Amino acid sequence: MLIFDQLKKSDPSLRLLATGVFGGLAVLLIGLWWVQVVRARFYEAKLETQSCRTVRVPAPRGKILDRNGTPLAENQPSYHLSLYLEEFSPAFQRAFNTRIAACKKAGLKLKRDQRSELARATRYAVVSNVVAAVTGEFQSAVTLDPEKFRRHYETHLALPLTVVPNLTRAQIARVEEHPDLPAGLAVDTQAGRVYPFGPTAVHLLGYVRRDDSSAEGEEAFFNHRLPDWRGIIGIEAAFDPQLRGEAGAKSVLVNHLGYRQSENVLTPVAPGQNLVLTIDLTIQQAAERALQCYGPNTRGAVVVMDPKRGDLLALASSPVFDPNNFVKGISHAQWEQLSDEKLRPQINRALQENYAPGSVFKTLVGLAALEAGLNPSEIHNVQADPVRAGRGCIYIGRRKIEDTAPPGAYDFRRALKLSSNSYFINAGLRTGMAGIIQLGARLHLGERTGLLPRGQETPGIFPKPARLRSGWSDGDTANACIGQGEISVTPVQMAIMTAAIANGGKVLWPRLVDRLEPLAGTGQPPTTFPAGRVRDDLGVKPRSLEIVRAAMLADVEDADGTGRAAQVPGFRVCGKTGTAQIMDARNQVTDHTTWFTSFAPYENPRYVVVVMVESGSSGGGTCAPIAREIYLALQKREQSARANPAPLAQN
Repeated sequence: MLIFDQLKKSDPSLRLLATGVFGGLAVLLIGLWWVQVVRARFYEAKLETQSCRTVRVPAPRGKILDRNGTPLAENQPSYHLSLYLEEFSPAFQRAFNTRIAACKKAGLKLKRDQRSELARATRYAVVSNVVAAVTGEFQSAVTLDPEKFRRHYETHLALPLTVVPNLTRAQIARVEEHPDLPAGLAVDTQAGRVYPFGPTAVHLLGYVRRDDSSAEGEEAFFNHRLPDWRGIIGIEAAFDPQLRGEAGAKSVLVNHLGYRQSENVLTPVAPGQNLVLTIDLTIQQAAERALQCYGPNTRGAVVVMDPKRGDLLALASSPVFDPNNFVKGISHAQWEQLSDEKLRPQINRALQENYAPGSVFKTLVGLAALEAGLNPSEIHNVQADPVRAGRGCIYIGRRKIEDTAPPGAYDFRRALKLSSNSYFINAGLRTGMAGIIQLGARLHLGERTGLLPRGQETPGIFPKPARLRSGWSDGDTANACIGQGEISVTPVQMAIMTAAIANGGKVLWPRLVDRLEPLAGTGQPPTTFPAGRVRDDLGVKPRSLEIVRAAMLADVEDADGTGRAAQVPGFRVCGKTGTAQIMDARNQVTDHTTWFTSFAPYENPRYVVVVMVESGSSGGGTCAPIAREIYLALQKREQSARANPAPLAQN
């Protein structure tokens, strides 16, 4: 052959090259033989003692922001003292060998199950001693739960074991400065949900709880799951899929003992979207402060709404609670407070409770009567109550209905500002309940607004036309005309009604969410929720609306108006007070629900403010002063905006 013929020539360089090539081939062949034949059993055993564990990695939860971009709910790193048990494997073995040697020296012969138990006790002793040494300077004693350690070692060995959750800054410093910090003990960082303003807006934000389960459409099988959160109520629950994002997955290679060897990302996480609300934090805080002016256990609600766009600027309910407690782990004492049957701080009173509207419903009755031909200048004489000096009354058959207004002559304006029961019962009886029901149906009373999921909003109670054909009486009409009987509403529904009076008759869908914003860099456009969506129209004459608006202005501005405590200099407020009785089974009055519903300014309505307080003295005495504080905050905000206009964007 040509190659061998060349090698026969006396060429030292060529012979050296040939020797190197053949030597390399020989080494390669010997190596292959060593790996595939001699060491085959070794590598087979190694593969048998290693396996992969899939781990669910939660996505960063999206923020919830107010309309100005201030975070109301966000993620914050929480620091935990964690154990990486694979680092302790040599220490476990040394301690175990020492104990076995001691047993042999003592003449003890351990059975298999006894050796296993000794190994478990040894591992716990090693780790417990390390934890005690490192945390010895903490103000409170830290002990490692033996049962928790056992479960983690047997089922989650590939993951770190949290020993001390939620470390303080001082504790972190003590751990990091410890002179003998072992390699397997470290400060671990996890994403935790935090509400920077504590109880502020808690009833609309809701809260989260630990939930590591897979979301709909997500891979269901994982060997291990890292801590994740799920929205339970409020916005956190309603938009949980968008806020939660999409979890990722990683593969962890472990040896036959379960210790981590390496890891590999299988699926990257997709962070949750940020949610921008229509709520204004400044107004929300002002509403909550005003609502709690009678004490932290005031039971009530406040709604502040834009009557032209339907935006909710504040949605407050009291009493409140701190949603951060659910993230940290709620205590028994805290849960007892939340479970108080009278205060019921978990209830969103702006949406979840039915209330008799009382005299604030007279605005709707008045509109229906005006549309039916009521002359607002016509005088109705209210008769004196024979047993209550200075108070009027009206008789429906033999039944006497008391009036909080004095007897005398009333036109529409005076009747509304003094809240005369007699006048509006007479007007309602002349109009007929059918017209009142028709107007209430255009306001969609008795229906949900869709702000939050069904379980978090009541539709209220409002009679249908068919109810008039099943035993309805003049007494029922009289009750309805003063906001009692078979009528129950929520503060949000009353805000929608007041907004329709203020804006010229448009019944708006209330709006709580402005937009969803994907994480920057994804290239996806935001999802916007349009403002000013019209659900219906009152279908009443502008003249009727103006008569009602003028009477509501008199209720606040006239010296004898029931809502005069809501006056704000330079800010003309139109309002209506209400006080509804709560009756027991024996038809005895047991409590009152007080109201003040309003809009301002009169010339160009920009705000609707509705206040409801349980167990108040009266709408004018309890709720109107609260509304005044909120209007002062709104006025101050407008003045500040005029003094400090936002800079124009630069192109």
